Amino acid sequence: MKITEFLKHNYRHFNAAALIDAAEGYKAHLDNNGKMMITLAGAMSTAELGISLAEMIRQDKVQIITCTGANLEEDVFNLVAHDYYERIPNYRDLSPDQEQDLLNRHMNRVTDTCIPEMEAMRRIEDIILEEWVKADKAGEAFFPHEFFYKILLSGKLDESFQIDPKNSWLLEAAKKNLPIIVPGWEDSTLGNMYAGHVISGDIKNVHTVRSGIEYMIFLADWYTKNATEESTVGFFQIGGGIAGDFPICVVPMLHQDLQRDSVPLWGYFCQISDSTTSYGSYSGAVPNEKITWGKLGIDTPKYIIESDATIVAPLVFAIVLDQ
Repeated sequence: MKITEFLKHNYRHFNAAALIDAAEGYKAHLDNNGKMMITLAGAMSTAELGISLAEMIRQDKVQIITCTGANLEEDVFNLVAHDYYERIPNYRDLSPDQEQDLLNRHMNRVTDTCIPEMEAMRRIEDIILEEWVKADKAGEAFFPHEFFYKILLSGKLDESFQIDPKNSWLLEAAKKNLPIIVPGWEDSTLGNMYAGHVISGDIKNVHTVRSGIEYMIFLADWYTKNATEESTVGFFQIGGGIAGDFPICVVPMLHQDLQRDSVPLWGYFCQISDSTTSYGSYSGAVPNEKITWGKLGIDTPKYIIESDATIVAPLVFAIVLDQ
């Protein structure tokens, strides 16, 4: 039985049914000439979402991605250092002394998975620093994802790959030059490293890596060109936080601040969320609240799947990919 057949046979109620509805809505949106943005929060790259997301990119099921700085870099960390990762199934039982031992071994824990600092973070730092310095000396500036595209497409990392490269979503995105928005990139390991190199003087111009405001300007231009009444842009949000909150605001910004009233609203919306839909949480806001902010319309297809994105997202993608 295909994955899709299994899901449609068994997933009939509650969040299971919402998953089917959202996946079918995703497919319908693309079938109606729509485009799709996927947003990545949390630690989805360390969860190896690339196994399914890379195939979505290859099959043109996503046209633009917004992600945190952590998801941008952690896909590459996994690509070059997977063999050095350690899984800690009993992470809930670790004592403070055991956590300190992981720190002493330079193993940075993300739930049940430890990222090796020297093999992953420092290896990438050495290579990307060359690109930062090169651009800095030339008086050039690039977005964070563009620097990653440079090192991935240069071939400098090829001999270091420790997973099948077809499972790296960022490598697939680089091959297609897929637009990526990375708000708050400074809140990432390499963002911290970049700040350190600016402070130490290795990089003279802090603006060598372009900023979040420039990303919003870029997104405003991309959205204006790509969102039409005949081909609207959908919004598939994995998790909450800045990865979703930042890009969805481009529509009210275009309408209210630039008076581009002809630009359509987002044409589809789905969020996989475990946030509480109360207490003033932006991440946990129900989709209809977004109507009041000028992000979604009354008739916009809206879905929310309240579950674990590491379980749900690959299943939605399987349906979209007809697997």
